[in-house]
Amino acid sequence: MTTTPDRLPCDIAELRTLFLFDKLDDEQLLFLCSRGHVERQEPGFVFREGEPADAFYVLLDGSLALYRRVGTDDVEISRTSQVGVYAGAWHAYLQQEEARRYLHSLRVLAPSRFYVLPAADFSEIMHTWFPMAMHLLEGLFFGQKSMQTATAQRERLLALGALSAGLTHELNNPASAATRATATLRERVARMRSKLALVASGAYDRDELVQIIELQEKAVAALEEARGRPPLSALDTSDREDDVADWLDDHGVGDNAEMAHSFVEAGIDPQWLEDHVGGIPENVVAGAAHWLGYTLETELLMNEVEDATTRISTLVEAAKQYSQIGRAAQQEADVHVLLDSTLTMLDAKLKGVDVVRHYDRSLPPVLVHGAELNQVWTNLIDNARQALAEMPPDQRRLTITTRRVDDWLEVEIADSGPGIPPEIVDRVFEPFFTTKPVGSGTGLGLDISWRIVVGKHHGDLRVTSHPGDTRFLVRLPLTPPEAP
Repeated sequence: MTTTPDRLPCDIAELRTLFLFDKLDDEQLLFLCSRGHVERQEPGFVFREGEPADAFYVLLDGSLALYRRVGTDDVEISRTSQVGVYAGAWHAYLQQEEARRYLHSLRVLAPSRFYVLPAADFSEIMHTWFPMAMHLLEGLFFGQKSMQTATAQRERLLALGALSAGLTHELNNPASAATRATATLRERVARMRSKLALVASGAYDRDELVQIIELQEKAVAALEEARGRPPLSALDTSDREDDVADWLDDHGVGDNAEMAHSFVEAGIDPQWLEDHVGGIPENVVAGAAHWLGYTLETELLMNEVEDATTRISTLVEAAKQYSQIGRAAQQEADVHVLLDSTLTMLDAKLKGVDVVRHYDRSLPPVLVHGAELNQVWTNLIDNARQALAEMPPDQRRLTITTRRVDDWLEVEIADSGPGIPPEIVDRVFEPFFTTKPVGSGTGLGLDISWRIVVGKHHGDLRVTSHPGDTRFLVRLPLTPPEAP
């Protein structure tokens, strides 16, 4: 609740001592006293962020603090007792709707006096007394705003281009694998057709065919079981293939190198062959072994096609989640789905980085702008990746943690990089501030992230950094604040 001020006489001699007015003549100072007045304010809020900006305040004596709203909290950004500091409707000369509301909250900490000038009179003074300065300020304000908008757009396009290139590469790999597997599969099916012709010619009797079919089903079952086991090392694989090839040689099965590879990949070893194939008639072993080989090769190729197409579907779904195609601008979402889609999109860039997820899966969905929040994750994760590039390969770790703290959902993105120098850590959210080489960054990534988290989601974004441990903490309200 704002305090009710006491009005006091205005003294031009006192105004002349203020750095804002020390170049004005007596006539101008008299004009200021006639249009404005002096107020005494007791401790409390003078005005709050978002209220109509109707006055310009200059501190004559006392102490004050400025606050910005973060979520539902007023966060102090500065406090001072310096005479002559000003606050309030100093953007009134722009005549813009957005400038007619207070951009922060002003609170008096001790009994204080202010010179107060109505916003309309402040605007008139700026246009009448300082026309050139007014045009320069107006140009600076809108020029910087336009430049920031254009550069932010370029930042988004650069990020999109990098992600698109990575996505294209990631899609091309499984697509090529599926194409190769399909071509090989066609060849194997052709061989199986020739074997079927041999079977149809009466080369095997009914009992022998039943045994071969039973072996086929057991071999496919062995393959499915092997898919759930850790793969063998290259040396162990080579040794087992040699053992299988020797067993086949001993049983009169020639041209068996490719067949041995398929058997081993399916988890079949000489003992399995002895237990299941060794008991059938000797004249059937070679035919049965080749039939099993073709069957397993076909199954392995179909698994390869399945894995490749699943990978493609996963990437497409991640891209859809990342861009939030077909979704409302703001809706409830699982933050873990957004994080995982961003990690998938950045997978090619994160090669060689140990990505650790500490997710609290019990967290409820939150109301967010999904596509814009994904841009925040992209900026933070990609910055961490670039920092980790300076570290030895065995020290590159990215840790993403989610948790609930009171009524906030927290996402912490930490890296084991060299850290941010202490002298600049407080500047990382400033627009256009960057430590990257010229042409490598716009300096807007973290500024955009701050605006999305704080401005659009009423959350908070902060950083702590030490060598080997840099943490960006994103806080999102679990309960959306009421619209003003």
